[in-house]
Amino acid sequence: MAQTTTATRPTGFRSAELGWPELHRIPHPPRRLPLLGDVLGVNRATPLQDSLRFARQLGPIYRRKAFNREFVFTWGADLVADLADESRFAKHVGLGVANLRPVAGDGLFTAYNHEPNWQLAHDVLAPGFSREAMAAYHPMMLAVAGRLTDHWDREQAAGRSVDVPGDMTKLTLETIARTGFGHDFGSFERDRPHPFVTAMVGTLTYAQRLNSVPFPALLRRAAQRNADDIAYLNRMVDDLVRARRGTSGDGDLLDRMLETAHPDTGERLSPENVRRQVITFLVAGHETTSGALSFALHYLSRHPEVAARARAEVDRVWGDAAAPGYDQVAKLRYVRRVLDESLRLWPTAPAFAREAVEDTVLAGRHPMRRGAWTLVLTPMLQRDPEVWGADAERFDPDRFDPKAVRSRPAHVFKPFGTGARACIGRQFALHEATLVLGLLLRRYELRADPGYRLSVTERLTLMPEGLRLHLERRTTAATATAGEEPAPVPESRCPVHGAGD
Repeated sequence: MAQTTTATRPTGFRSAELGWPELHRIPHPPRRLPLLGDVLGVNRATPLQDSLRFARQLGPIYRRKAFNREFVFTWGADLVADLADESRFAKHVGLGVANLRPVAGDGLFTAYNHEPNWQLAHDVLAPGFSREAMAAYHPMMLAVAGRLTDHWDREQAAGRSVDVPGDMTKLTLETIARTGFGHDFGSFERDRPHPFVTAMVGTLTYAQRLNSVPFPALLRRAAQRNADDIAYLNRMVDDLVRARRGTSGDGDLLDRMLETAHPDTGERLSPENVRRQVITFLVAGHETTSGALSFALHYLSRHPEVAARARAEVDRVWGDAAAPGYDQVAKLRYVRRVLDESLRLWPTAPAFAREAVEDTVLAGRHPMRRGAWTLVLTPMLQRDPEVWGADAERFDPDRFDPKAVRSRPAHVFKPFGTGARACIGRQFALHEATLVLGLLLRRYELRADPGYRLSVTERLTLMPEGLRLHLERRTTAATATAGEEPAPVPESRCPVHGAGD
């Protein structure tokens, strides 16, 4: 495997000219300035959206230079398909991801391929996302969703619109905290975000800002705030783990981290690595899912015909049951298409990097030296008109009709990354998001603010900015009893079978 052959490969930042022998053949923006590079017309707050704009101008592979650092971006379907070859390419930990290593270290998301704790943690924690584990999480997901709908009921009764990104962040933080670690942040009882969320957003924002300055010393005050944020995250997680040690848990992710040995080697995660894994799951386990739900709710409010079709499916599949069983979530196939189409247009983890594990030629055209890397722009890959059609910018859930999915090439839908290092929690996220969309569609009519125009905020992940919706309660037998205890969880099957590719 690639993970076992990378011990001597470079891990620090490598500018593109060191790894691409024919870099001159790759286009770059036309107004490059000496010393500064390709900085004209860019916005430090929106580097991803600037990159998408350049992609439309320059094509499926291009390069950008910021001060003395040059980057290669790719998004063409044939290039990305080749980069998915695990025998020649592996995950590259660089840019903003590497900037998170002071807080997440060798956690699953930020570990270098050669670090042994990645494989150890993956093998220990993978059973925590099995069908049986997912079925056990389902009642807790329902309980947290009930706290959301109680809050939305109060806002609706008072005639107020709801803060979609803020409330989705509360929902997904509480869900991963309760299901994974038996912890309750009390998010819905707070007027302001929990300090964990504030510190998390601070670290993500700082990690992104580091990419836009020539010298980190220019961010001295921001660096101190970042250090304070990291110290808070570490203290909070240490307290959480200390409270669990010596007690009998429910076999959740934290129990696995503390009690489970590797089935072959007998190794266990070190206390330091447990802390890093907990932070990784708390951050990655809620930040991207909250964005995915927020974008989906935006599109549902803007496309009432799509919302009506999805709502009719929920009513038909769930009937008048007070709460859906685990297996009923997987049957919401059209709701799932809505989610996939939202993730196609705005994948909340909007890029992933790949590096060559050997000297090779990308797609038969671009030589790469061992250690050379490129950043895959997922939103552009998933809007490529040659794959998705001339209307690729249009929201259309029927793109994920099974026949349409089978007609497309592999590796053109990658919201969770690719290969061995793809998101370990994707089944968890998709089940949670599909369940929540079903519950909200069943309970409310979603009304958009006519004056709102989608604005996307970037902090390594993507989120709609300032999105608020007006609600109207539906009057059905199911919504009248939605506050009752959840129904028993039946025997289940995988909720994410057929995830895009």
